Amino acid sequence: MAESDVAYTTINTNNSERFQSLRRELGVSGFGMNAITLAPRQRGRIHAHERQEEVFLVLDGELTIGVEGEEQTVGRNGLVRVPAGVRRQLVNRSTSTLLLLALGADGEHVGRDARAWESWDEDGDGRSPQDVPLPADLPV
Repeated sequence: MAESDVAYTTINTNNSERFQSLRRELGVSGFGMNAITLAPRQRGRIHAHERQEEVFLVLDGELTIGVEGEEQTVGRNGLVRVPAGVRRQLVNRSTSTLLLLALGADGEHVGRDARAWESWDEDGDGRSPQDVPLPADLPV
């Protein structure tokens, strides 16, 4: 992978649209990623995914999420995982804007595929991250 393959974007915190496709903006192909903005009192559709599980991270505001008709409230920095096949609805019952990060994927996670190096100057294939010590903290 070349450095030119790395992509950057910014979540639009003043978005008047409900969805910002971060997946498309970044060129992500392995999972879905959207920023969702709900104005005060707005609701999303009741929906489910056949194969995709979703995780919602509340970035700002307060999410009321209906899961099969039962509602739970999740505050800033809170996370919710909803499995495939389960109906859900995103609701903003508050008087301020709600901003979420929604991540969705279908398939098994491939764990332990990382490689690590102690410095940028180190060549080779790297080692298992567990075999590389954490770097020292930056000086104050």
